[in-house]
Amino acid sequence: MLPLWELALHLLVSLGFHFRSFYEVYKVSREHEEELDQEFELETDALFGGLKKDPTDFEWSFWLEWGKRRLVWLFLGHAAVSQLATLLTKKHRPKIVMIYGMWACWCVLGAPGVVMVLLHATIAFCVAQFRSMLLSWLCSLLLLSTLRLQSVEEVKRRWYKTENEYYLLQFSLTVRCLYYTSFSLELCRQPPSAQRASYSFLWLLTYVFYYPVFHNGPILTFPEFFRQMQQPELSSLQHSLCILAKGLGRLLCWWWLAELMIHLMYMHALYSSIPLLESVSCWTLGGLALAQVLFFYVKYLVLFGAPALLMRLDGLTPPPLPRCVSTMFSFTGMWRYFDVGLHNFLIRFLQAACQIHNGHIGGRNTEGHASELPVQLWDDLAHSLGSTSGCRDDVLGSPTTITPQLSRGAIHSLLSGSDGMDCGHEPFHDAKVVMDDLGQGG
Repeated sequence: MLPLWELALHLLVSLGFHFRSFYEVYKVSREHEEELDQEFELETDALFGGLKKDPTDFEWSFWLEWGKRRLVWLFLGHAAVSQLATLLTKKHRPKIVMIYGMWACWCVLGAPGVVMVLLHATIAFCVAQFRSMLLSWLCSLLLLSTLRLQSVEEVKRRWYKTENEYYLLQFSLTVRCLYYTSFSLELCRQPPSAQRASYSFLWLLTYVFYYPVFHNGPILTFPEFFRQMQQPELSSLQHSLCILAKGLGRLLCWWWLAELMIHLMYMHALYSSIPLLESVSCWTLGGLALAQVLFFYVKYLVLFGAPALLMRLDGLTPPPLPRCVSTMFSFTGMWRYFDVGLHNFLIRFLQAACQIHNGHIGGRNTEGHASELPVQLWDDLAHSLGSTSGCRDDVLGSPTTITPQLSRGAIHSLLSGSDGMDCGHEPFHDAKVVMDDLGQGG
């Protein structure tokens, strides 16, 4: 370990670099405020003494708007229902939480949204009865691909009055796909003689409709969810109130910090203005990159922190919150510690699929090739869900929706095989691909 004086020196240099970079972005934001306001319609509020706010980060604006409208109240309702169920009928708490999740889903997505989630979960459950990871992967892939079918999109848009309601359905179905995929693949890994009670359709619905993580995650694999719901680490009422007070305090601090960043630095608007990017200094460009990455980090402390707080109140252990990107020096660390739930999900199932040897095509494992297909589609979907046109346009990218097409390389690999990479190293290749996806989504 380095001497204390050397650690202090490194910390001082790092903080100095951060503050200098942020100051450059702040200065450029103030100098070009009128120009950015005309182009991107900066918002004015009274939160920071009338400072204008950069509203061009779609994801932050989208979830804040939904949070103020309904999600905060539905989250509080879940906490109340779960605590009452624990006190009155602990044995039936999972069923009560599931029923509340369905009702909350109906409140924000309507009956069509609930039916869509039920339909996807039912199809995945029926396919999983064949106990084939290949079929389950392909089923999830096909269900995920329907989110980009133009004819299906047109039908779903007619269900809602606003685009934001349609986008919320798309986000929810995307995250639910990970959940019923986790259940299906775990079922496929069980021997036929294994106890089926824990892999019943009722437990699938309990898992899929667990409301704190319904719309945006984080990801908790089914074995962890089942084990913790069966044996939750419940606390006394006084301790639960302490957890709630500390959690809300942290959330408010993180939210305030994120809002402060987009009031002082118009990083997203500057990033969208090509002429300004060409004229600013290298310090400003570096500061823009650093500010965007750190805002992404703070944003997900809020977006993952709220569900994680509710999970702790329910006696569950959520995945660790994202680690500050300024403390990481490699993309490997970013992949492992930013979205820990997604990392655990992919490592568990992609590696397991690669190591199953009950079928081969072209000298390589069929299941291992099939595991690459969802990653390729997630690449396209994550990019489209994370990209916006202009200020706050279509979350799915361009106005003309493109029907998803599977990667020709992945299809060719599945059908003909390739000996260029050892099977045992494929999960690390997949992890790199997913890291690229996360970068595009941010």
